[in-house]
Amino acid sequence: MILKKQLRDRYLKQIDRLKPMSTEDLEASAIVFSPHQDDETLGCGGTIIRKREAGAEVKIVFMTDGSHSHDRFMTEAELIVLRQKEAIQAAQTLNVEGENVVFFGFRDGELQQSLNMAIAKVQELLIQNQPQQVFIPYLRETHPDHLATSQIVLAALTSYQSEVTIYEYPVWYWHHFPWTGIGDRDSRLNYLKASIKAKLGWQLIQEFNYRVGIEPIKSQKQLALAQHQTQMKRLIDDPNWGLLQDVSNGEWLECFFQTQEIFRRTINTGAKL
Repeated sequence: MILKKQLRDRYLKQIDRLKPMSTEDLEASAIVFSPHQDDETLGCGGTIIRKREAGAEVKIVFMTDGSHSHDRFMTEAELIVLRQKEAIQAAQTLNVEGENVVFFGFRDGELQQSLNMAIAKVQELLIQNQPQQVFIPYLRETHPDHLATSQIVLAALTSYQSEVTIYEYPVWYWHHFPWTGIGDRDSRLNYLKASIKAKLGWQLIQEFNYRVGIEPIKSQKQLALAQHQTQMKRLIDDPNWGLLQDVSNGEWLECFFQTQEIFRRTINTGAKL
């Protein structure tokens, strides 16, 4: 589709204009807050690799237990154990040691119901580790666990005494036209919807202001994502076992293996004494 290609090219040019993360930023210590086991790799896996290569201390925190991803086929207890194992393997592939992987274990899909407890846990983690940076999902993400993760970390930062740089990473942001399709290309209604989504997407992409080049390490990022086997393979021979590549016929997944990972960067100056 010509419209789709034109808009993608326009967006990609905008991404190329974003400011690259500096060597100093890559070397800074960080905590990556991931709503589910796979978001850390999708949203900023390449950046984690780049930071570890630069010698940065990186900790990955998984907010939920992943128990609902395939609960039609496995018990929640089985899924929790399996997804924790996958997450540790993925983290190690990203060069993050197992001891730097934290599982908060809040119920998958219900993080919004545990805000106060989660805020307290994040506050404790911040005090213990004193990170220079935190990575959270993009604040306009529509998935409730993604939104809750960002809200929790930002709320915890209101009482954090040190300055910290916040990087918001997109995951479900990519699930809109022109990154993914619009259905029947002959439908005028779909074209109208696409035009509205394209305008919104253009507005949103202008909120991102930093990028990290991942071209040399894309294969390592892909290998890390492959460790999340529940999300990447049908462990049971049933077409209803959902996979990441099923979303928009694979177009959504392709977005995470472009040459750049993009972020919205802001600074939290620390709570006033």
